[in-house]
Amino acid sequence: MRLSRTITIWLAGAAVLLPVSACSSEEPAPGKVPQAAASVAPSEEPAEVKTHPFTGRPYDSLKPVLAVKIENTAAGKPQQGLKSADIVYVEQVEAGLTRIMAIFSSKLPSKVGPVRSARISDLHIAPQFGKPAFSYSGAQSKMLPFIAEASLFDVGDTRNPGAYFRQPGRFAPYNLFANTKRLLAKAPKASKAKDIGFTFGDAPAEGGVERKSYTVKWPAARFTFAWSEARKKWMIWQDGKKDMAAEGGQLGAPTVVIQYTKTERSQFHDKNDSYTPLVHTTGKGKAIVLRDGKAYKANWERESEKDGTTFTTQSGEPMNFAPGQVWVALASRKPVIP
Repeated sequence: MRLSRTITIWLAGAAVLLPVSACSSEEPAPGKVPQAAASVAPSEEPAEVKTHPFTGRPYDSLKPVLAVKIENTAAGKPQQGLKSADIVYVEQVEAGLTRIMAIFSSKLPSKVGPVRSARISDLHIAPQFGKPAFSYSGAQSKMLPFIAEASLFDVGDTRNPGAYFRQPGRFAPYNLFANTKRLLAKAPKASKAKDIGFTFGDAPAEGGVERKSYTVKWPAARFTFAWSEARKKWMIWQDGKKDMAAEGGQLGAPTVVIQYTKTERSQFHDKNDSYTPLVHTTGKGKAIVLRDGKAYKANWERESEKDGTTFTTQSGEPMNFAPGQVWVALASRKPVIP
């Protein structure tokens, strides 16, 4: 009788415990979704980030393109506005010196300068941007018809004098500066930024050679680009001196392209019979791309003046630039005065 009672009590206890055990199980009942799982919303696809065709950085809207011809000798330094440029082209001019054409779109400084005269090579670079506004201060009389026919909106100092002013503390001709908003106001139909062939993203997995600095020479000018790991930029020296900005600090860029081009004599020359070089930026050629402390051998191609310039690795893959400002040094492998 005692044993029978013990079994009865144990069975009664089991009858009470079994439902509790079933309710505490981690496995859901067939056909049921756990409450926690039911409240989890499905993951959403991340929104695609639009990147600017000139810099590879995010943007809200594409804006008009402004090209400005800027002095690049010691007499005209420090330059104003270059820190805000999307692209900076270094071009050879007379006597083996260089001059700059700065491209602005994503950011617009309040003023730029010193603004100097146009060159024939500018007119061959400009069409890849569509029809940009072009700021300059005069040109040889023989070249004026070429400017009139070029793919650009002329907002030079003759056509748009109200946008220009003389900067105190500088001497002519290195004291002519321009108000950028007034420049673009005279070119309301200027083309907005578009694809010009540049690609941005991760560096190639192979092919880069670590470099602390890289020097590019023209007959009467020398640029040195030195990598700063702290700033993630190639800091710029010209003719052995730091290239400083009027806004403060040294100029530098995450990506520098040394684009080797054919340079020959144009039909234009100055009063001293010093001929203006014509830099050929269409066709094919070799380049060195500096980014992330490394130098990459690359190829460039531009089929026509209306097309952009593409850069590829030696294996034919896109040569990605680092996001940010891009300097393009148009140089010859052997410096030459045509």
